[in-house]
Amino acid sequence: MDGKELEILQLIEENARISDETLAKMVDLTIEETRDIIKELEDQKVILGYSAVIDWTKINETETVTAMIDVKVTPKRGVGFDDVAERIYRFPEVRALYLMSGAYDLSVVIEGKTMQEVARFVSEKLSTLDSVLSTTTHFQLKKYKHDGVVFSDGEEDHRIVITP
Repeated sequence: MDGKELEILQLIEENARISDETLAKMVDLTIEETRDIIKELEDQKVILGYSAVIDWTKINETETVTAMIDVKVTPKRGVGFDDVAERIYRFPEVRALYLMSGAYDLSVVIEGKTMQEVARFVSEKLSTLDSVLSTTTHFQLKKYKHDGVVFSDGEEDHRIVITP
């Protein structure tokens, strides 16, 4: 991978809506060369998709409950953690799944409409898998930053400062 490809990837990662024309100017290539590089990176599965970061708390009827679940599993001979990870990430509730170092093996991020829906996922789907030994569920209370984007409404703190 050459420097131009890396530069294009960094710019797209920062702003996936950047136009091909602007991108071409920024990396000093023609528009056609830039489009060819992007197409090749998509074909090679280097670029897997494009997404927007949305503050769903501003849309009341669409709020969800997000939970991070630490999972301790028994790896399977020959496939390690990959087999159980694949079984977990196939559930539609799972938004992200990571192999971790430390006390737990996997970190699962899920979304549900209610805390009860998340609880049912853990008790009926996740913890019933053969390889799962234990789980610890953490509920997200507030999002401050996600994918490098700070979630702030820009309002100042209007509380009165009290000092002794």
